[in-house]
Amino acid sequence: MPKQQTIFKPVSLKGVGIHSGNEVNLTFKPAKENFGYAFCRIDLAEKPIIEADINYVVSTERGTTLEKNGVIIQTSEHVLAALVGLEIDNVLIEIDASELPILDGSSKFFVEALIKAGITEQKDDRNEYIVKDVISYYDEKTGSDITIIPSKFYEVTAMVDFDTKILGTQNATMKNLKDFKTDFADARTFSFLHEIEMLLENGLIKGGDLNNAIVYVDKELSPKTMNKLTKAFNRKEISVQPNGILDNLTLHYPNEAARHKLLDVIGDLALIGTRIKGKVIANKPGHYVNTMFAKKLANIIKNEIKNNAPQVDLSNPPVMDVNQIMKILPHRPPFLLVDKILEISNNHVVGLKNVTINEYFFQGHFPGKPIMPGVLQIEAMAQAGGVLVMNTVPDPENYLTFFAKIDNAKFKYPVVPGDTLIFKLELLSPIRRGICHMKGQAFVDGKLTSEAELLAKIIRKTEA
Repeated sequence: MPKQQTIFKPVSLKGVGIHSGNEVNLTFKPAKENFGYAFCRIDLAEKPIIEADINYVVSTERGTTLEKNGVIIQTSEHVLAALVGLEIDNVLIEIDASELPILDGSSKFFVEALIKAGITEQKDDRNEYIVKDVISYYDEKTGSDITIIPSKFYEVTAMVDFDTKILGTQNATMKNLKDFKTDFADARTFSFLHEIEMLLENGLIKGGDLNNAIVYVDKELSPKTMNKLTKAFNRKEISVQPNGILDNLTLHYPNEAARHKLLDVIGDLALIGTRIKGKVIANKPGHYVNTMFAKKLANIIKNEIKNNAPQVDLSNPPVMDVNQIMKILPHRPPFLLVDKILEISNNHVVGLKNVTINEYFFQGHFPGKPIMPGVLQIEAMAQAGGVLVMNTVPDPENYLTFFAKIDNAKFKYPVVPGDTLIFKLELLSPIRRGICHMKGQAFVDGKLTSEAELLAKIIRKTEA
């Protein structure tokens, strides 16, 4: 596993909040292992800390706003995207206002400041959620949806369609986080002219200018609108470029809007609180759908952690395949119920069984609605535990493992054809005189399906 990272030294920068127009001073500071990301409002007497937590999201209008105990952090997404994009895990962000600086409307200057501070490796392993199944969220009102599927890397694809001739349909894909700094960090926020007019009428974007937002002109630029814009942006004259964008700004990429939406997705999903190994496919993303998806994914992760489900990457080669398992265990098909060993140590083992419709027991056990018998789940657990026990002797082929006792067996969730069962067994006490006391658990997609305490004894075949 890669190690966690923080920055080597504090680094500061300043700018204005796009809506308030107030100057903001921001300082990134190193943080200890497992700290994550958090904001500190140093302009308030108590200097309260607001963690970058999806549960603190209170608004997604024109940016993602967090609130904890009445203290607000506005437009957090560009800063968080910079931290994730540089694979920095632990940082405290001090600010002296509620709104983070907009700068040029991208993550570019945050990235440059963090690189200047230096990135340093820490002792603990990085926390990473490995996506094992397809997880989706769909918003009926907007037609936006986000899906995540298994992948070896953190990948993001953003597809945007604004139903306008000026912008049209755009796509952007990040295959690896290493590409963020060079290909996505400088993608700037954007807006349409009709939105700018509405925001000006409501006293917002006081800190906006033509250098921190791309403005697509989706309606006729009337003299009245022109007058409003010249005052708001402190310009003598404003015109429209041939590509339909207000002047004084050149696009970094033809699909800069899609790249910025991808940047926003990364920043909003940072609020989950853990790294992700999976491919995100975002169709017409926005802060609302981003954060709703983040809440759903965070709840799934929370339940898996609560259940003590092991995090396994099925794309990695196993520690033992079925042929190696048969050299240790006396069981043979159809009664060999463990296909792979994924992890093994002196006190734990993680095994796997792919449950298929061809299992012999489905022929007679609820054949109309096949469900794996709970007792066979316990047996499969015990076989994985047998690998753990046999791994402690130099000649496992000369030993047999026998059940002595089963306690606190519970069955919580049905196992059906197509499921991948993951077994985790941990010693409850050291192995003495061939007696092994283990706690076994079985999971499907992070859900606990069954559990039990198992007492087993190993004896030589000559003594059996």
